[in-house]
Amino acid sequence: MQYHIAFISLGCAKNQVNCEQMMAAVTAAGHTVQAAPEGADVVVVNTCGFLESACREAIDSILEMAELKRAGQVKKILVTGCMAQRYKEDVLRELPEADGILGTGSYGDIAQAIQEVMEQGARPCHLGNIHTAEQGGPRILSTPPWYAYLRIAEGCDNHCAYCVIPSLRGRYRSRPMDELLDEAAELASAGVQELLVIAQDITRYGTDLGGEHQLSALLRQLCRLDFHWIRLHYLYPDEITDELIDTIAEEPKILPYLDIPIQHCNDGILKAMNRRDTKAELLDLFARLRARIPGLVLRTSLITGLPGEGEAELEELCDFLRQTRIERAGVFPFSPEEGTRAARMDHVDAQEAARRAELVVDVQSDIIDDYNASVLGTEREVLCEGFDGQMFFGRSYAESPDIDGRIWFDAEEEVPPGTFVTVRLTGTMDGELTGELVP
Repeated sequence: MQYHIAFISLGCAKNQVNCEQMMAAVTAAGHTVQAAPEGADVVVVNTCGFLESACREAIDSILEMAELKRAGQVKKILVTGCMAQRYKEDVLRELPEADGILGTGSYGDIAQAIQEVMEQGARPCHLGNIHTAEQGGPRILSTPPWYAYLRIAEGCDNHCAYCVIPSLRGRYRSRPMDELLDEAAELASAGVQELLVIAQDITRYGTDLGGEHQLSALLRQLCRLDFHWIRLHYLYPDEITDELIDTIAEEPKILPYLDIPIQHCNDGILKAMNRRDTKAELLDLFARLRARIPGLVLRTSLITGLPGEGEAELEELCDFLRQTRIERAGVFPFSPEEGTRAARMDHVDAQEAARRAELVVDVQSDIIDDYNASVLGTEREVLCEGFDGQMFFGRSYAESPDIDGRIWFDAEEEVPPGTFVTVRLTGTMDGELTGELVP
């Protein structure tokens, strides 16, 4: 039997890649993938389970699909992904609306689960080995045609005290380089202009294969393919080698935009959280990166309210930001996640952690404003992504899709989405840059 399948993917880009693989798998099995859930035989809700807030979002999405199910617009609901892996018993017991689950080790079983739920009346529960699950396979891209993700590894061995990722995604496993290059070549042939190289930790790539860092070698090979931009996400600071810095500096396709999550800068907090950096090492790394890579834009992730953080540690974090001038920062209040060591440590309450996050955001807002002011009058290569009826919008090397802002610009002629143009930056609007097309 052939069925109509809809997908809802929540959470990070790595989860999105899993969803793209599931869409390809059900298509290969003869089913039809549709965009809207209404009228679907099966809706697959691919969940995030990283934080309690992400789980709440996932539950809300499942309950929304349950309303459609009660209205006769959806027949079955399958729950996949990290929340299904993390709270499998709870999902089956507390969410009777879910007709089956697939954990993070069983994405490849999606076609079988559809058959079980539609033809056998079963409530499938597929929970394969998260340490050995297949990573590759065909994909149906869900991103705009001009950019795509290349996930080069799965899992994580860092075991930060606040994080549940290793228990959801398994140990760190690099994908073979030839497999990655084949997939990247297919993406380039399909017209992808911007390749986003992703993993929970891309800097560790290859160390589990031959004992040596192989990210630099991989990037050199990727730069030979027909991409215009190559963007890097999630570089752990203690694994950034001099060879990698040289590669980023020397390869013009690799964007001078580095996403390096540090979480905090206080030595005591970093040690308690099982981070392998010190404040001095972070300062040295950022100074070396700035000196070696002209125009570098840094992005990081920060957590306020971590165990051990008082007012002095919070002010130290704010001063660190003022000193390093990190251009982009996602600031999150500490979430004491069930099953983590940090949740068992003394920490401030959620309201206080949120208050501290707002203070750090205020500091970061000033840094962003100063950065935007510093680039006014310059010209930037911009990847146009659309027109809102009044202005065109797109991104330069300094803006990653979905997490950073846009550049808005005027043009006297139509600029098709997916086109690279030169924009002169002339102003700001709600914290984002504005400009005009350079003829």
